[in-house]
Amino acid sequence: MDMEIKIKDFLEKEVKPMLGFHGGDVEFMSFNDGILKIKLKGACFGCLMSGMTLEGIEEQIRKKIPEVKKVEAI
Repeated sequence: MDMEIKIKDFLEKEVKPMLGFHGGDVEFMSFNDGILKIKLKGACFGCLMSGMTLEGIEEQIRKKIPEVKKVEAI
């Protein structure tokens, strides 16, 4: 499976439902050299807890997709 498709599938099935409980959302932006760039949207955008949310997303995705070394919000 193409890495971008694998990551998008993970975000869609694992991350979006979790964020949706709080009115948030996430969008895939890019994946290069082990760095996944995402955009936090909805209630997550500008939230004081967005740093912790980002860390949680990174921890989850690295367990399932070890090719992802770092997750950055843009």
